[in-house]
Amino acid sequence: MATRPILQFKITLQEIEPLIWRRIQISDLCSFWDLHVAIQDAMGWTDSHLHLFTMNHSIREGKHYLGIPDDDGMDEYTTLPGWHYKVRDYLVINERFIYEYDFGDGWRHLVEYEGEHPKQENVKYPLCIAGERACPPEDVGGTPGYERFIEVITTPRHPERKELLEWVGGKYDPSKFDPKKVKFDNPSKRWKQAFERDDAF
Repeated sequence: MATRPILQFKITLQEIEPLIWRRIQISDLCSFWDLHVAIQDAMGWTDSHLHLFTMNHSIREGKHYLGIPDDDGMDEYTTLPGWHYKVRDYLVINERFIYEYDFGDGWRHLVEYEGEHPKQENVKYPLCIAGERACPPEDVGGTPGYERFIEVITTPRHPERKELLEWVGGKYDPSKFDPKKVKFDNPSKRWKQAFERDDAF
């Protein structure tokens, strides 16, 4: 019996230089919620804010938005529940789409589909196989806030340096990332944590 293939994606955080990126492999049965959780874990985000996939599909006309639906109906567009839709149903080779996280800070990620790979025995997926540079701190203020944060912590005598380093736990090396240290959470567990809280998001 043939095993199912693995999908490979490259995720690149937009509007920041040098590039912050990750390359991950995930089951071809994954939903958009599963991919969301994998991106969060691979990047180093804490999944503390809303997210949205924007798909310009070559088969299905128009844009498709997948994430967490707005129960209040205040959005200008309809957001499809990501856990009900398989990523593979939207993919064409070299398809590119946007994953946005934290609408306040506005972190936009370019997600590039790099094709299928055979599943390896004794390997647990999702898997992060490559990447560069550390994820920005949560709630740093988007790209402008991140750039100022880096400027401050890399200026030894800056009056705000100590305070900002304490804010991120004592140390922060923007160049540091080790794909082997990425740990992926269970998407079902994450879903229950998100939707069984009264104050979710």
